[in-house]
Amino acid sequence: MALPRKLKNLMLFNDANIYRGVVKSVTLPPLGRKMEAYRGGGMNGPVKADLGFSDDGIQFEWKTGGLDLISLKQFAMVNASGVALRFTGAFEQDDTGEVSAVEIVLRGRHESIEMGEAKPGEDTEHTIKTTCTYYKLTVDNEEIIEIDLLNFIEKVGGVDMLEKQRNALGI
Repeated sequence: MALPRKLKNLMLFNDANIYRGVVKSVTLPPLGRKMEAYRGGGMNGPVKADLGFSDDGIQFEWKTGGLDLISLKQFAMVNASGVALRFTGAFEQDDTGEVSAVEIVLRGRHESIEMGEAKPGEDTEHTIKTTCTYYKLTVDNEEIIEIDLLNFIEKVGGVDMLEKQRNALGI
C-alpha cells in the first residue's frame, strides 16, 4: 500500500509577481456541477441531470502576510479575467520520495479583500477572494482539467466535454 502525495510546499504568482515569503495559505477552488433531479414516467426514482458548472462558479481564496499592495491595486478590476494567478505545489509521497508538480492557473478578479485585524506588534494578513472565469489544473505536465467559462470550454482528462454543444450552436 502506498502513502498519499502530501503538499510539502507551495507558491503563488499574481500577474507574474512571485509571492515568495508573502503567501500564507490558499484554498483551492472547489469544482461543482449544477444538478437537477428529473423523474419521468416509468422511472423508479430521480436521476440528476447535469446542467453545467455550479452557480457558485470558481472561487479561489488566499491569504498573504502584511500589506499586499499588488492585490489592492487590482481591486475593482473591470475585466472579468483581468487578474492572472498561478498556484504551484510540490506534493511528495513519503514512501517513494516521488514529487508531483501541481499547477493551477486562474484568471478572474477580486471579489473581496479582507484587511484583517491590525494590532501593533502582531502579525497581519489579508484574505483575498478571487472569482475566476478560467481554471486549468496540470499535474506533472499533464493537463487534467481546463474550464474557460467565457469561451464555453470544459476539458476533463483530455476530453472536450462541450465540443458537441459548440458544434450544435455553430460556435
